[in-house]
Amino acid sequence: MVSSAHAYLGFLVLLAAERLVELVLSQRNAARAFARGGVETGHGHYRVMVILHSLFLVACGAEVLGLSRPFPGAAGYAALGVALAAQALRYWAIASLGEHWNTRVIVVPGLPPVTRGPYRYLRHPNYVAVVLELAAVPLLHGAWVTALVFSLANALLLRVRIRAEEAALGTAYAEAFAGKPRFLPEVHRG
Repeated sequence: MVSSAHAYLGFLVLLAAERLVELVLSQRNAARAFARGGVETGHGHYRVMVILHSLFLVACGAEVLGLSRPFPGAAGYAALGVALAAQALRYWAIASLGEHWNTRVIVVPGLPPVTRGPYRYLRHPNYVAVVLELAAVPLLHGAWVTALVFSLANALLLRVRIRAEEAALGTAYAEAFAGKPRFLPEVHRG
Protein backbone atom coordinates (compact mmCIF):
# COMPACT_ATOMS: atom_id res chain seq x y z
CA MET A 1 0.00 0.00 0.00
CA VAL A 2 1.30 3.46 -0.92
CA SER A 3 1.55 5.86 2.01
CA SER A 4 0.11 9.35 1.76
CA ALA A 5 3.66 10.77 1.99
CA HIS A 6 4.75 8.68 -1.02
CA ALA A 7 1.67 9.76 -2.96
CA TYR A 8 2.49 13.37 -2.08
CA LEU A 9 6.08 12.95 -3.29
CA GLY A 10 4.69 11.52 -6.52
CA PHE A 11 2.50 14.59 -6.87
CA LEU A 12 5.57 16.82 -6.37
CA VAL A 13 7.46 14.88 -9.05
CA LEU A 14 4.57 15.39 -11.47
CA LEU A 15 4.51 19.09 -10.60
CA ALA A 16 8.27 19.33 -11.24
CA ALA A 17 7.84 17.59 -14.61
CA GLU A 18 5.07 20.03 -15.49
CA ARG A 19 7.38 22.93 -14.61
CA LEU A 20 10.06 21.54 -16.92
CA VAL A 21 7.53 21.42 -19.77
CA GLU A 22 6.62 25.04 -18.98
CA LEU A 23 10.29 26.03 -19.14
CA VAL A 24 10.65 24.46 -22.58
CA LEU A 25 7.56 26.38 -23.76
CA SER A 26 8.91 29.55 -22.15
CA GLN A 27 12.27 29.22 -23.89
CA ARG A 28 10.57 28.67 -27.24
CA ASN A 29 8.34 31.71 -26.76
CA ALA A 30 11.26 33.83 -25.52
CA ALA A 31 13.26 32.96 -28.65
CA ARG A 32 10.29 34.02 -30.80
CA ALA A 33 9.98 37.29 -28.89
CA PHE A 34 13.69 38.06 -29.27
CA ALA A 35 13.47 37.28 -33.00
CA ARG A 36 10.72 39.93 -33.22
CA GLY A 37 12.79 42.56 -31.41
CA GLY A 38 11.79 41.73 -27.84
CA VAL A 39 13.54 43.51 -25.00
CA GLU A 40 14.11 41.80 -21.66
CA THR A 41 14.08 43.47 -18.25
CA GLY A 42 14.26 42.11 -14.71
CA HIS A 43 17.30 39.84 -14.97
CA GLY A 44 18.15 40.18 -11.27
CA HIS A 45 14.79 39.21 -9.86
CA TYR A 46 14.37 36.41 -12.42
CA ARG A 47 17.33 34.53 -10.96
CA VAL A 48 15.84 34.86 -7.49
CA MET A 49 12.48 33.64 -8.81
CA VAL A 50 14.06 30.53 -10.35
CA ILE A 51 15.85 29.71 -7.10
CA LEU A 52 12.72 30.30 -5.01
CA HIS A 53 10.53 28.08 -7.19
CA SER A 54 13.16 25.35 -7.39
CA LEU A 55 13.64 25.26 -3.63
CA PHE A 56 9.89 25.29 -3.09
CA LEU A 57 9.31 21.75 -4.33
CA VAL A 58 12.31 20.47 -2.38
CA ALA A 59 11.08 22.19 0.78
CA CYS A 60 7.61 20.69 0.40
CA GLY A 61 9.01 17.16 0.32
CA ALA A 62 11.64 17.84 2.99
CA GLU A 63 9.11 19.17 5.48
CA VAL A 64 6.67 16.32 4.95
CA LEU A 65 9.38 13.66 5.27
CA GLY A 66 11.73 15.36 7.72
CA LEU A 67 9.07 16.48 10.16
CA SER A 68 6.76 13.49 9.56
CA ARG A 69 3.83 15.69 8.62
CA PRO A 70 0.63 13.63 8.51
CA PHE A 71 -1.95 13.99 5.77
CA PRO A 72 -4.47 16.50 7.18
CA GLY A 73 -7.62 14.79 5.89
CA ALA A 74 -10.35 17.16 4.69
CA ALA A 75 -7.96 20.16 4.80
CA GLY A 76 -5.57 18.25 2.55
CA TYR A 77 -8.31 17.52 0.05
CA ALA A 78 -9.36 21.18 0.14
CA ALA A 79 -5.75 22.20 -0.52
CA LEU A 80 -5.65 19.76 -3.44
CA GLY A 81 -8.75 21.44 -4.86
CA VAL A 82 -7.11 24.85 -4.56
CA ALA A 83 -3.88 23.55 -6.14
CA LEU A 84 -5.81 22.09 -9.08
CA ALA A 85 -7.82 25.30 -9.49
CA ALA A 86 -4.52 27.23 -9.52
CA GLN A 87 -3.25 24.97 -12.30
CA ALA A 88 -6.43 25.53 -14.30
CA LEU A 89 -6.04 29.31 -13.91
CA ARG A 90 -2.37 29.07 -14.91
CA TYR A 91 -3.20 27.13 -18.08
CA TRP A 92 -6.00 29.54 -18.94
CA ALA A 93 -3.54 32.44 -18.62
CA ILE A 94 -0.88 30.62 -20.67
CA ALA A 95 -3.39 29.71 -23.38
CA SER A 96 -4.69 33.29 -23.48
CA LEU A 97 -1.21 34.75 -23.87
CA GLY A 98 -0.24 32.11 -26.44
CA GLU A 99 3.23 32.67 -27.84
CA HIS A 100 3.53 35.85 -25.75
CA TRP A 101 3.74 33.84 -22.51
CA ASN A 102 7.09 33.09 -20.93
CA THR A 103 8.61 33.12 -17.48
CA ARG A 104 10.75 36.17 -18.16
CA VAL A 105 9.79 39.81 -18.74
CA ILE A 106 10.28 40.18 -22.50
CA VAL A 107 8.31 42.87 -24.32
CA VAL A 108 8.06 43.10 -28.09
CA PRO A 109 7.66 46.80 -28.93
CA GLY A 110 4.40 47.70 -30.60
CA LEU A 111 2.41 44.61 -29.63
CA PRO A 112 -0.94 45.41 -28.00
CA PRO A 113 -1.56 43.97 -24.53
CA VAL A 114 -3.51 40.72 -24.28
CA THR A 115 -6.93 41.40 -22.77
CA ARG A 116 -8.71 38.08 -23.39
CA GLY A 117 -9.22 35.08 -21.14
CA PRO A 118 -8.60 35.79 -17.46
CA TYR A 119 -6.95 39.06 -18.47
CA ARG A 120 -10.49 40.41 -19.03
CA TYR A 121 -10.86 40.38 -15.24
CA LEU A 122 -7.36 40.70 -13.77
CA ARG A 123 -4.00 42.19 -14.59
CA HIS A 124 -2.02 39.24 -13.25
CA PRO A 125 -4.00 35.97 -13.22
CA ASN A 126 -0.83 33.87 -13.58
CA TYR A 127 0.54 35.39 -10.37
CA VAL A 128 -2.74 34.63 -8.63
CA ALA A 129 -2.22 31.01 -9.66
CA VAL A 130 1.32 31.07 -8.25
CA VAL A 131 0.15 32.59 -4.95
CA LEU A 132 -2.55 29.94 -4.59
CA GLU A 133 -0.16 27.16 -5.51
CA LEU A 134 2.57 28.22 -3.06
CA ALA A 135 0.03 28.13 -0.26
CA ALA A 136 -1.96 25.04 -1.30
CA VAL A 137 0.69 22.56 -2.46
CA PRO A 138 2.49 22.40 0.90
CA LEU A 139 -0.78 22.40 2.87
CA LEU A 140 -1.93 19.41 0.85
CA HIS A 141 0.20 17.35 3.23
CA GLY A 142 0.47 19.62 6.27
CA ALA A 143 3.72 21.42 5.37
CA TRP A 144 2.57 24.70 6.88
CA VAL A 145 6.09 26.08 7.48
CA THR A 146 6.88 25.75 3.76
CA ALA A 147 3.54 27.35 2.88
CA LEU A 148 4.23 30.29 5.17
CA VAL A 149 7.90 30.88 4.31
CA PHE A 150 7.53 30.55 0.55
CA SER A 151 4.31 32.57 0.44
CA LEU A 152 6.01 35.44 2.25
CA ALA A 153 9.12 35.22 0.06
CA ASN A 154 6.95 35.12 -3.05
CA ALA A 155 5.00 38.20 -1.90
CA LEU A 156 8.26 40.14 -1.63
CA LEU A 157 9.41 38.87 -5.01
CA LEU A 158 6.10 39.73 -6.67
CA ARG A 159 6.38 43.33 -5.48
CA VAL A 160 9.59 43.64 -7.48
CA ARG A 161 8.42 41.50 -10.41
CA ILE A 162 5.11 43.29 -10.96
CA ARG A 163 6.68 46.74 -10.83
CA ALA A 164 9.32 45.71 -13.38
CA GLU A 165 6.77 44.01 -15.63
CA GLU A 166 4.22 46.81 -15.60
CA ALA A 167 6.95 49.41 -16.25
CA ALA A 168 8.28 47.36 -19.17
CA LEU A 169 4.79 46.90 -20.68
CA GLY A 170 4.38 50.68 -20.76
CA THR A 171 1.56 53.06 -21.57
CA ALA A 172 -0.56 50.78 -23.77
CA TYR A 173 -0.69 48.22 -20.97
CA ALA A 174 -1.44 50.87 -18.34
CA GLU A 175 -4.32 52.22 -20.42
CA ALA A 176 -5.76 48.79 -21.27
CA PHE A 177 -5.70 47.66 -17.64
CA ALA A 178 -6.46 50.97 -15.89
CA GLY A 179 -9.77 49.77 -14.44
CA LYS A 180 -8.77 46.17 -13.72
CA PRO A 181 -7.60 44.90 -10.35
CA ARG A 182 -4.25 43.17 -10.07
CA PHE A 183 -5.29 40.03 -8.20
CA LEU A 184 -8.92 39.72 -7.17
CA PRO A 185 -11.78 40.19 -9.61
CA GLU A 186 -14.39 42.71 -8.64
CA VAL A 187 -17.87 41.43 -7.95
CA HIS A 188 -20.60 43.69 -9.22
CA ARG A 189 -24.05 43.36 -7.78
CA GLY A 190 -26.78 44.02 -10.23
